[in-house]
Amino acid sequence: MTEFSGRIDGRGKRVAIVISRFNEAVTDALHKGAVDEFVQLGVAPESIDTFWVPGAFDLPPVLRRVAGRNEFDAVVCLGAVIRGETPHFDYISAEAAKGISAVGQTSKCPVVFGVLTCDTAAQAKDRAGGKAGNKGSDVARAALELSDLYTQLG
Repeated sequence: MTEFSGRIDGRGKRVAIVISRFNEAVTDALHKGAVDEFVQLGVAPESIDTFWVPGAFDLPPVLRRVAGRNEFDAVVCLGAVIRGETPHFDYISAEAAKGISAVGQTSKCPVVFGVLTCDTAAQAKDRAGGKAGNKGSDVARAALELSDLYTQLG
């Protein structure tokens, strides 16, 4: 039996972060968590490119262009969609997820989903450096692991 598993090692890797500016207090914290984790795991700061977009709905088209450049070993998408009083949350979160997934399925590099979809601002803050950790850090680790696995798979 043969098993494959990616190593979490950022040395020599070039990564991109595509991130939504909307709910900026949360997304700034996610961004910091991702950047700090990438650097801690060996990615050189100058090998991390960040692409800011206005909102979560804007993530997929920019992601498609970034991933299509074939310059990166992995791309993470970060954002925060917080439920409000209208169905807007449902439309935005669903379209962001579908679009990011579609790019990830055709990209040569791994695309990792790090868009928070929370019922309250408190839940989002908890997941962006609060009591639930920092999901930005989590997706950075996943991106490096997947990058190594993609390399093994050829």
